[in-house]
Amino acid sequence: MSPETATKRYIETIGRRKTSVARVRITAGGKPSITINERTLGEYFPTRELQAIAEEAVKKSKVAEKFLITARIKGGGIKSQAEALRHGISRGLVEFDLELRKTLKKMGYLKRDPRTKERRKFGLKKARKAPQWSKR
Repeated sequence: MSPETATKRYIETIGRRKTSVARVRITAGGKPSITINERTLGEYFPTRELQAIAEEAVKKSKVAEKFLITARIKGGGIKSQAEALRHGISRGLVEFDLELRKTLKKMGYLKRDPRTKERRKFGLKKARKAPQWSKR
């Protein structure tokens, strides 16, 4: 962390999706950028689609991009990590400006998507798939 970031006020939030967890720090002022696990947004999310998902909350809230965003992301796949990051950024933006809540909530960025993989049960091959049944 640079000395310039350490002196400024920041908000820390957590965004989640499936098994991905994103710890997001949003700092007001400074050079606007998004850093994930010590890498830039373009390095961490190689495709334009994933980059767009991660940036959606900032772009759609029509906030002048004046935030320095750093994140630590663990677990899950790359797409769920992008959505977890979007969730964390949305929560942080609402803490900075309560007026954004209405906009972000309408778009569904403040809702934690609860859909996760169902656990495997014993005696079954997967969560619900049973072994082939034979009469004799």
